[in-house]
Amino acid sequence: MYVRALCAALLALILMDAPSVAKERYIIVQSTTSTQNSGLLDHILPLFTKKSGIAVRVVAVGTGQAIKNARRGDGDVLLVHAKAAEEKFVADGFGVKRFDVMYNDFVLVGPPSDPAGVRGMRDAVKALAKIAKTKTPFISRGDDSGTHKAELRLWRKAGVDVAAASGGWYRETGSGMGATLNIGVAMSGYILTDRATWISFGNKRDYKILVAGDPRMFNQYGVILVSAKKHPHVKSAMGRQFIDWLLSAEGQAAIGAYKIGGRQLFFPNAAPRK
Repeated sequence: MYVRALCAALLALILMDAPSVAKERYIIVQSTTSTQNSGLLDHILPLFTKKSGIAVRVVAVGTGQAIKNARRGDGDVLLVHAKAAEEKFVADGFGVKRFDVMYNDFVLVGPPSDPAGVRGMRDAVKALAKIAKTKTPFISRGDDSGTHKAELRLWRKAGVDVAAASGGWYRETGSGMGATLNIGVAMSGYILTDRATWISFGNKRDYKILVAGDPRMFNQYGVILVSAKKHPHVKSAMGRQFIDWLLSAEGQAAIGAYKIGGRQLFFPNAAPRK
């Protein structure tokens, strides 16, 4: 009786612990609002989990904040879109290696009245210069995100000091892309956004893409495994498995297959695996 009771007790403990063991099969991915808000991650992550048995928990913030979080070790994988900052993350020893994953582009959207007269322009720098000259409202994320970093690069090329204009015609929300678009539309301002978020954004009203096609608005996404040398708790094996899947033919096909209304939001461009 004692042996049977002991075995039953041990079995009960094992069964009770099984869910907690299963819960350990997950990784944390620090990523951007565009990958989350566009619906891409909801599309591809279940495919990875079904194949690997590894769940993916996403922290969706601006790229700058995602990199800060990863530097602190608050994640296993970094999936963002600011290549220079990503390369510095690796060079500083916080990441193992950076890989291209996919791309799309940034677009300038605005009201149908187009007070700055930028509709149809392909030169984003000249378009921003016209907006600054006419002092028409421009709504910026102002949050050190990948989109914000790209926007500031364009302003610098246009020779415009937006810091000096802050609070006037140039407004910073300090928020994600969706919230910034909502504020921009309400204020009849111009907004720089990634195309994926714009396609999936529901509150467009009568807003249209006014400026697109400038090569300087190219938007590359990269993925990096957080270094276990810096943060020993990083789940390197599972994180590497996720990255390998993203870069594989299967993962790349899953990214390319994601569409809204027949329009593709992200274009896979990982280098062929050797």
